[in-house]
Amino acid sequence: MRMHKLWTVLRKELLELSRDRRTLIFTILMPTLIMPVLMAAFGFATAMMMKKAQDEELSYALFGAEHAPALVQRLAQTKGFRRVELDSQEAIRPAIKDERIRFALVIPADFQGTVLARRQAAVEFHYNSAVSIKLLEKRVKDIVGGYGTELRQGLYSELGLKAEQQAFAETPVRLVERSTADEREDLGEKLGGLLPYILFFVCLTGAMYPAIDLGAGEKERGTLETLLLAPLPRGQLVLAKFSVLFLSGLTAALLSVTSLGLWLVFFGQAMAVGVLQKILGSLGLIDFLLLVLMLAPLAAIYASLLLSLSIYAKSFKEAQSYMSPLVMLMIVPIVASLLPGVELNWAWALVPITNIALAMKELLKGTVDYAMLAVILGSTTVLAGALLAFCRWWFSREEVLFRS
Repeated sequence: MRMHKLWTVLRKELLELSRDRRTLIFTILMPTLIMPVLMAAFGFATAMMMKKAQDEELSYALFGAEHAPALVQRLAQTKGFRRVELDSQEAIRPAIKDERIRFALVIPADFQGTVLARRQAAVEFHYNSAVSIKLLEKRVKDIVGGYGTELRQGLYSELGLKAEQQAFAETPVRLVERSTADEREDLGEKLGGLLPYILFFVCLTGAMYPAIDLGAGEKERGTLETLLLAPLPRGQLVLAKFSVLFLSGLTAALLSVTSLGLWLVFFGQAMAVGVLQKILGSLGLIDFLLLVLMLAPLAAIYASLLLSLSIYAKSFKEAQSYMSPLVMLMIVPIVASLLPGVELNWAWALVPITNIALAMKELLKGTVDYAMLAVILGSTTVLAGALLAFCRWWFSREEVLFRS
């Protein structure tokens, strides 16, 4: 009988949420459509910006051109560079600031003599490092480096050095890399923090607005008192609301995974995310199921925290003000998993949320320790249960339910 009443309340909450536009947006529309579109748009925009920076015509000023005619000629013959005349070197800084030029080269008077004496020469490179991306610096260095290669080859010819001797002169000891990591492990390490970050965020936001509606929203509508009068134990009432939030967060995360997988299958190459496509494609069925399973205790943690805050809030607006600090707090352990040197071990396996993010990365790499994974799932489930018990106790306090 009690289970029938519990199901009735659960169905009632789900029905109300299905009629709420914000819930549909954050639980269904955002993870299935908006997030993949945003990722595709970001990747496309990044590629276009990089291409634009690579093909951009760079205006420059040059002083001391007579001291290095070969370098000046190389620069003039390179496509994408346009020389601008300035009155003096004092005009370099204001010209760069006003964007009349992107950079300036100053060749010293002793440049030619230094080169002929077989000593290292210097060219001053003036540019605004605060606004210029590295492509500007790289394009200029490629030209100067090409000129330096010509000078070096000329010296080798004068000395009569063979190819092997030239290689020794440039790099006496060469490091030959032999990585023991396979392709999946290498790619998983590089991009393994991306998927957990997306899933955690979607799982949290997917349950956030339903939580506000189930707690503070019920208070504002005046339906909470009526619901409390129902012949149902307070614990089961909390369980019903918790189940709705748990399903909302988990559904949003699963929809996000499914949608991302479909986008990668149909548009992966066009989106320039073939690397991520390889990672997900290399996942076995067991690892994929474990990846999904690890979202369950995470969704339970989020559901308990969100419901506790929403029940405490006096109004919908107050509940919203509590959610922003919670989101920031929940992002911290995710970011911690991305820090250099943070790897999954028995110490990090006991750190909530961070341990799940690290375990997901290990699953993507294919190097997960299943014993450690069991500990992570167990400890996280215990934490989720403790938070649910706290939520039940919190819900039973009249001063929390009916704050004035």
